[in-house]
Amino acid sequence: MRRVISAISIALLIIFCFVVSSQNQIQAIEVAETDISASSEPAAFSLESYKNNHPKVRGIYVTGPTAGTEKMDDIINLINETELNAIVLDVKDDAGNISFKMDNEMVINTGACIPYIPDIQALMKKLKDNNIYVIARIPCFKDPTLAAACPELSLRTLSGEYITDANGNAWVNPCKEEVWNYIISIADSCAELGFDEIQLDYVRFPVGMNAEQAYYGAPTDDESRQQYINTFIESVTSALHQKNIPVTADVFGTIIRSEIDSHHIGQSYTKLAESLDCVCPMIYPSHYASGEFGLETPDANPHETIYLALKGSKDVLSQIQNDNCAVIRPWLQAFTASWVEGYIEYDGAAIRQEIDAVYEAGYDEWILWNSKSNYTSEGLVLQ
Repeated sequence: MRRVISAISIALLIIFCFVVSSQNQIQAIEVAETDISASSEPAAFSLESYKNNHPKVRGIYVTGPTAGTEKMDDIINLINETELNAIVLDVKDDAGNISFKMDNEMVINTGACIPYIPDIQALMKKLKDNNIYVIARIPCFKDPTLAAACPELSLRTLSGEYITDANGNAWVNPCKEEVWNYIISIADSCAELGFDEIQLDYVRFPVGMNAEQAYYGAPTDDESRQQYINTFIESVTSALHQKNIPVTADVFGTIIRSEIDSHHIGQSYTKLAESLDCVCPMIYPSHYASGEFGLETPDANPHETIYLALKGSKDVLSQIQNDNCAVIRPWLQAFTASWVEGYIEYDGAAIRQEIDAVYEAGYDEWILWNSKSNYTSEGLVLQ
């Protein structure tokens, strides 16, 4: 009898151990599945991580039509042969056109897609295969295409005239969240396509022409304008940071020191530097008036103009703790401004002077602007 009882006890013990082991295996599988699921989510965005890990951008601007031609191969070769490592690609141009067929219902409904780039996935792969950092340029509130497709979002005078720039390009209303959502949707699509960074342009209220007659349907004193721009930036960064994508914005170089310019267009240099991941001041020497920085012709003094503009940036941003301050990446002039009295040819020597001035001012990133995407190796360090 004792032997029978012992046999039964041993059998029960074996069954118990088997059940416990099975439960542990199931729990281990469930934990593993949870870990796999969690690891598939993008890491939370960190400004510190972005600063430490993204390449120090030395880039050039590229239009959509250029990117869709064989000239793009020449640009890739130029990047591979020089110190360049990045491009700023026109995803949306100043006319509001999207440079390729975008799988985005809001964009499709505006009729904005013009396939300058026939295969965006193939282009992105080619750029990535060449280790090129790809930034998506998205002009925001200057958008004649959206203004025409959605007249209720357009910016007009009380008499119904469109608010336009000097070239007749219409603006949309920076105060309307529907406009914000449209821009965010484009940025989201770019993130899905594999762009490394989103760069916003025309993130401001319009100036010139009939801009003073604009009817916004909301308070637009200088303080309110900055609040609208700051809230828009917060909305964009919140959406893109969820995808671990940094957000950059272009700003007038004059807002670095001019409170009048800053308030009127809604851009606070210090506030943007605290809200964005990177700020790109457009400090083209040709855009400064005679006498600025004590220079009779800033355009004829590329080194001094860039250095003094960025020294001003350092001074203004010194009030912000470095951990909270965005990367500063200036736009540099890579075109000859023949309309400026006393202008000089912006050849390789002039461009090199600008680049050297960036480094001497304590910054280490820059982007060259040429509206036709015409660049040479002159002035660039060869590999």
